Amino acid sequence: MPSAGAFTAVTARRSFDQRSEPEHAQPASTASHGSTSGPTNNTDRGKRDWPPSVRSYVQRSFAEENILPNVGWKEMETKLKQVISHSVAAATLTSEDWDNLPLPQMMIQEERRRGPSPPVSDSLLISTLRETNEAKSKKRKSSDLDLADEATPRIVPWNQPKSRNVFESRITYPENRSRNGLSPEKGSSKFTQVLDGRKRRFENTTPGSSSVRPWRSSASQEPSSKQAEGPIVGRCQDLEKKYFRLTSAPNPDTVRPLHILEKTLDHLKRKWKQERNYFYICDQFKSLRQDLTVQRIKTGFTVNAYEIHARIALEKGDLGEYNQCQTQLRALYAQNLGGHPTEFVAYRILYFLHTSNRIDMNDVLADLTPAEKQDKAVKHALDTRSALALGDYHRFFQLYLDTPNMGAYLMDMFVARERLAALCAICRAYKPHVKLRFITEELGFESDDESARFICDRGAQQHLEERDTGVFLLTGKALNFFDPALTAASARPDSKAYV
Repeated sequence: MPSAGAFTAVTARRSFDQRSEPEHAQPASTASHGSTSGPTNNTDRGKRDWPPSVRSYVQRSFAEENILPNVGWKEMETKLKQVISHSVAAATLTSEDWDNLPLPQMMIQEERRRGPSPPVSDSLLISTLRETNEAKSKKRKSSDLDLADEATPRIVPWNQPKSRNVFESRITYPENRSRNGLSPEKGSSKFTQVLDGRKRRFENTTPGSSSVRPWRSSASQEPSSKQAEGPIVGRCQDLEKKYFRLTSAPNPDTVRPLHILEKTLDHLKRKWKQERNYFYICDQFKSLRQDLTVQRIKTGFTVNAYEIHARIALEKGDLGEYNQCQTQLRALYAQNLGGHPTEFVAYRILYFLHTSNRIDMNDVLADLTPAEKQDKAVKHALDTRSALALGDYHRFFQLYLDTPNMGAYLMDMFVARERLAALCAICRAYKPHVKLRFITEELGFESDDESARFICDRGAQQHLEERDTGVFLLTGKALNFFDPALTAASARPDSKAYV
């Protein structure tokens, strides 16, 4: 009986399978065949063997460098499904040139640009986009941002919706971009606000101009758009002009041409010598530099204008404007347009000593040529760097008192820090006291009063003792005041604070 009970349980499971067969309304023979072949067919359909060119096309479509900010993630995904589905339906999956086929985001841009124009054949649209892709670099540029309004898309084969995305399981989304989170589509309020703000800046057209918005493309506007791509030529005749940050395309009527800018530079140099009003001069020089930039003028005059502004900024301690001029000068010097490149290389080395920027300092030292190292200003800057690296404060202050050009303005920014470091070294080496006159001569002070004021400002005035032979500093006790002051002064300055 126990064995019969065991066989009865097996029989019960078989009878349960037989009861389920009528529900499927499937013959036994068919069910037996389907039980072996069905799963295999489903697996084959789910894991289709796509050609490598198609896989590469999908990867390029979702690559970070090919993402366009004005094309939504879902919109691009839908277009990709339509393109591949159309190729599968036309049996051109293996014969299609996927390497040169326009990416989905490019197709969407082309459809927006054409707008509600008469329908164009699909082959003509793809060939046009393919030629554009071959002519342009694959790297996205800022000019790729298209602010066109959404228009009714043309009905093309890949616009037919499909219910299932066969590539969805193979797509890897970046960590910082989610399909429903930060994708730049119409549902994203933050991205929409940015686009709306940009559009509104162009809505205020000048009197007498066309009311058509500049981001609407049409056949009648093609010549003007091509003309706007090139450098403009200014028509303004004013010598002085206030600086305003550009929020739209520059107007030639408010831009001064080169011959006017040359007169402006002479005028500003005379004004600076007479009035010494830095805020006015800085504003005028920024306006002059802006006019040079929008007209793409890169000549010896451009180098001269940036050098003069950089020297004035150094004299007034404005490191923000100096850094901007120095950055542009490096690019201009690379084009061999003249100027004084070795002078500003020396300034650059001294600036990195001030900011304690060792990484950029190593880059500058690696780029120096043997001829530049023999230049007086560059050699002085290198000797200064070497003295600081060795802790030779005696040599450092000798170099400080004999700085060529305008390097002393840069050294003034970190000489107090080096004086504190030297005082700490003197307090450890000379005990129990040292004469104040010795400190004045060693640390490059102009007088004993100046050195005494420097010590008093650090809270060590009670350790200055006046005797018959002179004033002495009690080094053993004063060290406790100089160490915290040196720690505070050695904090790396924030270069962004100057901008």
